[in-house]
Amino acid sequence: MSRPVKGKTPRRPPPKYAPSSQKDPVGVYCRVRPLGLEDEECCIEVISSTTIQLHAPEGFKTNRNGEYKETQYSFKKVFGVSISQVELFEHVAKPLVDDLIHGKNGLLFTYGVTGSGKTFTMTGSPGLGGLLPRSLNMIFNSIGPYQAKRYVFKTDDKNGMEVQNEIDALLERQRRENNLPVPKTTSSRQKLDPEIADMIKPEEAYKADGVDEDSSYSIFVSYIEIYNNYIYDLLEENQEDAIKPKWNGGGTPVRLNTEFIPPQSRILREDQNHNMYVAGCMEVEVKSAEEAFQVFWRGQKKRKVANTRLNRESSRSHSVFIIKLAQAPLDADGDNILQDKNQVSVSQLCLVDLAGSERTGRTGAEGTRIREAGNINQSLLNLRTCIEILRENQMCGTNRMVPYRDSKVTHLFKNYFDGEGKVKMVVCVNPKADDYDETLLVMRFAEMTQEVEVARPVDRPICGFTPGRRHRNQAFKEELSRKLEERGGPIDRDVPSVINHLAHSLPPLPSSELTDPNDDITLPRLIEALQNRHRIRQMIIEEYNKAANMMQSMLQELDGNLISKDNFIHEQNGRLAEREKIIQSNRAEMDRLEKKTKMQEHKIDILQKTTKIYEGDKRSLQQELETRDQRLQREQTDKRRMEQRMHGVVSDTQHKWEKECERRVNAKQLEMQNKLWVKDEKLKQLKAIVSESKTPGRPDPPPRQTQPPQRSSREERIPAKRSASPSPLPTTTPVRQLHRRSRSAGGEKWVDHKPTSSLDLGTVLQPVIPNAIQVSAPSEKALSKCDRYVLTHQEVASDGEIQTKLIKGDVMKTRGGGQAVQFTDIETLRQELTTVPGRKRKSSEGAPANGERKDGAWTDVETRCSVAMEMRAGSNMGPGLEHHGITKRRKP
Repeated sequence: MSRPVKGKTPRRPPPKYAPSSQKDPVGVYCRVRPLGLEDEECCIEVISSTTIQLHAPEGFKTNRNGEYKETQYSFKKVFGVSISQVELFEHVAKPLVDDLIHGKNGLLFTYGVTGSGKTFTMTGSPGLGGLLPRSLNMIFNSIGPYQAKRYVFKTDDKNGMEVQNEIDALLERQRRENNLPVPKTTSSRQKLDPEIADMIKPEEAYKADGVDEDSSYSIFVSYIEIYNNYIYDLLEENQEDAIKPKWNGGGTPVRLNTEFIPPQSRILREDQNHNMYVAGCMEVEVKSAEEAFQVFWRGQKKRKVANTRLNRESSRSHSVFIIKLAQAPLDADGDNILQDKNQVSVSQLCLVDLAGSERTGRTGAEGTRIREAGNINQSLLNLRTCIEILRENQMCGTNRMVPYRDSKVTHLFKNYFDGEGKVKMVVCVNPKADDYDETLLVMRFAEMTQEVEVARPVDRPICGFTPGRRHRNQAFKEELSRKLEERGGPIDRDVPSVINHLAHSLPPLPSSELTDPNDDITLPRLIEALQNRHRIRQMIIEEYNKAANMMQSMLQELDGNLISKDNFIHEQNGRLAEREKIIQSNRAEMDRLEKKTKMQEHKIDILQKTTKIYEGDKRSLQQELETRDQRLQREQTDKRRMEQRMHGVVSDTQHKWEKECERRVNAKQLEMQNKLWVKDEKLKQLKAIVSESKTPGRPDPPPRQTQPPQRSSREERIPAKRSASPSPLPTTTPVRQLHRRSRSAGGEKWVDHKPTSSLDLGTVLQPVIPNAIQVSAPSEKALSKCDRYVLTHQEVASDGEIQTKLIKGDVMKTRGGGQAVQFTDIETLRQELTTVPGRKRKSSEGAPANGERKDGAWTDVETRCSVAMEMRAGSNMGPGLEHHGITKRRKP
């Protein structure tokens, strides 16, 4: 079974025009708003025509040196408070309008804090028109005589433009006006709104130079707003219902069946030339500056504004007014537009009024206003991020992806930053001290924007026809009409002139004056003339009847032809109706597909967001896994290090125990030798007493030395080894053992683990552990209640006696929720018992005068004293280190 081959993604078509290698920086201008009457302190000073300086207001936070920090910022041009709207338009917008007429795109947007004068700069006020009305006035002053008739240029709903002849344009106009419920555009002859009637004075009008007279032009305008990152068409009639759906108490729009209603907004798409446009946006063809501004004002009234603490009419959305200029060259005769879609050039100028950045703490926003302010600040932050990444890519040579798609504002205008036209920005600032923080951020963004360079747009290719075609065609028509008038064109003849002509064509009447009643000449002559005139009249009537009959037949023939043509037109209308039905069905199908596409795009957005969340989780899990791997490696390293250390400790301990065992063996041998020597001495004394008793007459022998006999030199050279038993003491007073104070004497709670196999040795000294829980087998419940642990262990020592070990440790909690014991200390308790032949005398009875000790003195101490041995884990004390008991002093 063959596997189907996956199709490759088709390549994008190359751009219409090759990108230019020359680049221009973004033109950034600054306009300072005048202070209000209530504003006293100013924080901005205009130093020159290109530089301003910011002063920190009084009471503002100083820098580290304790002085106010003054900063200067440079722009392409700075407009002070005395600059008029005309001067601002001449420096900022006029070059963009010239480029628009010559087929180049442009983008102009105002940026600043809320209440800084952005809307006034863009729109203006009565008598002080802003950049937008002056741009429209200049465009129509330049192309007014060369405009095409309405509907000659037609949009194709894909950001393209089609051209059709005048007959098709006439039919299109009749069909739109009569059949389709399309709102009629405002005529330039109608009375304008009083608020916009006197925006521009006639003496302030501008006109572009170098307009191509051999082309026909048409202007299309559209007006949109970006509200809460959704795009809405302000020229659509039912736009209010789409923006204001029903809302429930939780703040989400719902239907009766509680289904979520997403806001109905326009979507962004990319045309075949990779330019972004708003799909389904209404584009209105206008023929005058007044009509265009009337359309703008109709959409301006629908724009979202609200009253805040800082601005009475604060813009709550970003508005975009798009002026699209379509131009096509005339044919070789200079009479009609060239019917070639490839020769149609479309350029556009976008005038953007960005909503001002604001702080909710200062504006006093609540509820919906907080959400609006958050979306405004987020979109402006995305714009700053895109500008910053563009600047980094250009200055550092990096290739980071610019996040245009994070916001509708940046996504719509991404082509301009990629080199599709000039970009200019007017930074509006308010010099009052309360806006110092926000103004400082705006200045930093403006300074960074000036460092971004945009590719220069290429010139439009020139058509190959002879220039001056329109002028020659008009001159030819004027000369033709003049010559026709000179040669006598067709004269209009009315009814009286026809009657006069017929009267003059009849024979004249003879003189009819009668002087004599018997005159026989005048009357017959008059009768003959009248008969001739009657005969001529009859002939004219006959000719007229013939002509009338002929005309009647011709009219009947024309009527027949007209009826056949009417039938043909009716048949064509039937076919046209069928075509209209097909078109309507196709449009319905297109609408369905559009809705499906929107739904799919919405799902794609959700999936992309979900993918981003999963990728974030994946990165966090990978980081956690790497951290745990590193921790595991460290633990393994510590484990190996501990094993090596324990191996060394074990070897050292083994070596110490070997030495200790050898020492103990030597000590035991020495002890046995001493015991044998003592027994030999006692036997010798007993033997001497017995022999003396057998010889009573023998004098007493001298007292016997109790010292042991002299040993050989070899024995003297042997060093005395340390004995495991305590050395003889000069007194027989009982002593107590000295043991280290256990840490269990504190306030900790212990688990006393004594196995059932432990034996009671009956010793006087017993380990006492207060505040302890005695168990025979450890349990998790007992360990969870205590802090320390002790195990009583008994074993047989090397000398055959039973020794007791107290193994102590700390109780610790594990990660799994259980309990673990870490052993930290070992105490060893051991007793030694020796066999004594008889009761020993006290040291005070019969003590020798010379201070010599008896033989049984040290053995009596050896009998009564026990030795305690103690060893700590990890200490330097070996198992051979012993602590002997000291004599217990009695109170006097």
